[in-house]
Amino acid sequence: MTDPNQPSDPTGGVPPQQPGGVPPQQPGGVPPQQPGGVPPQQPYSNVPPQQPYAQPAGGPQQPYAAAAAPLDAAQDKQWASFAHLGGILWILPSLIIWLVFKDRGRLTNQEAKEALNWQITWILAWVASQIIGIIIGSFTYGLGYLLFGLLIPWALYIVNLVFSILGFVRVNSGGTYRYPMNFRFIK
Repeated sequence: MTDPNQPSDPTGGVPPQQPGGVPPQQPGGVPPQQPGGVPPQQPYSNVPPQQPYAQPAGGPQQPYAAAAAPLDAAQDKQWASFAHLGGILWILPSLIIWLVFKDRGRLTNQEAKEALNWQITWILAWVASQIIGIIIGSFTYGLGYLLFGLLIPWALYIVNLVFSILGFVRVNSGGTYRYPMNFRFIK
């Protein structure tokens, strides 16, 4: 009669046990293979099995994806208007839209560049007002900083907000928009 706590092999025999009920181990810590059973699982390693690399018939594989399809007229107008509206969140939305869609739509390229140039101009004006505010504020016991460091930057943000919304509305209605005072850093 066999012990119900001991595993039995399918041939009816009981595998030999070491003291403490542990099955004997082979070198490397792998238990012996049971007759008629599944081979033991090998220890895991961090190296995946290597597969031979097959070259395609046409030569080496290109690491680049296929070129994206051009935008249709509605999408072109939509992304061009979003480039202006993104100015509410500073430079990043206009930059991303220009980089992603500049080669896919003529209107998007034109309007995103315009919006990006405005954002660069606006950020330079904002930084200049902060620097002037710190310099003048140090001589006027903070009154200059109140004007140049706080009030003028808020006024600049309101101007950016208004111009960005005007650009969005104008382009979304089918036109183009040029900011009234804009340095064209990106041609």
